[in-house]
Amino acid sequence: MARQFETIALIGIGLIGSSIAREIKDKGLAGTVVVSTRSPETLKRAEELGLGDRYTLSAAEAVKDADLVIVSVPVGASGAVAAEIAPHLKQRAIVTDVGSTKGSVIAQMAPHMPAHVHFIPGHPIAGTEYSGPDAGFIGLFKGRWCILTPLPETDADAKAKLRHFWETLGSMVDDMDPEHHDKVLAIVSHLPHIIAYNIVGTADDLETVTESEVIKYSASGFRDFTRLAASDPTMWRDVCLHNKDAILEMLARFSEDLAYLQRAIRWGDGDKLFDLFTRTRAVRRSIIQAGQDTDMVDFGRHAMDKK
Repeated sequence: MARQFETIALIGIGLIGSSIAREIKDKGLAGTVVVSTRSPETLKRAEELGLGDRYTLSAAEAVKDADLVIVSVPVGASGAVAAEIAPHLKQRAIVTDVGSTKGSVIAQMAPHMPAHVHFIPGHPIAGTEYSGPDAGFIGLFKGRWCILTPLPETDADAKAKLRHFWETLGSMVDDMDPEHHDKVLAIVSHLPHIIAYNIVGTADDLETVTESEVIKYSASGFRDFTRLAASDPTMWRDVCLHNKDAILEMLARFSEDLAYLQRAIRWGDGDKLFDLFTRTRAVRRSIIQAGQDTDMVDFGRHAMDKK
């Protein structure tokens, strides 16, 4: 594939950053990839994995010659990173991020961005429960959506270049208003993770059921919740703190619907229960039809058969 940028700086090299690095190398999208992270151990591991061409603990040093800067840090650290790199960004550099809360990231980063760069916030909706540079892989973004939340003054050519970059990684790309993005992600991502953390925490706190029984008899439902609840605690702490309003709104709606479900169970209203379960089943089918999952179900047995 054709080189798209001479130099790309990756600030943060966890699951998303390391997957981007692998894609850039695999597809030859840059002449030089500069990797930066605050942790010496993580930086050393990134170098051992060959994720970049240059490695530095200084984000400011990393961005000096970069045509594209991708910030892949917990959203709470976005402002500090922006302040550090701002004086060192080159003319017409594109600066983007991968955070799952956009209003907060824009509020933190935009005030630091100099007029001579193109700041285009972004969010690839892709991931696993794993984190760190070893967790990345080629294909993470294939068939997944990447949402860009450009500012009103965003340069059209710069946005087109960034869009093309994500499409080359296999993503489908949409533009969205930041506030709307945060509401959408609150219901499709943030709330499910919060519920998963809460359910697994409830199971862990039960006094009448032992932890060994919870683990031993985990059916697919609880086991699937533990996958979500195994996600990076730092990232999800920051998501809750930085998309607070949208998450609280969705939690309130969820609580109302949960109360409705409680009443239906208490009063033995089978019709209401059946209607709800039928309606939600259709949502699952729609997700499969949209290509965002498959209808293959093995409940973990396939992996266990290999043992």
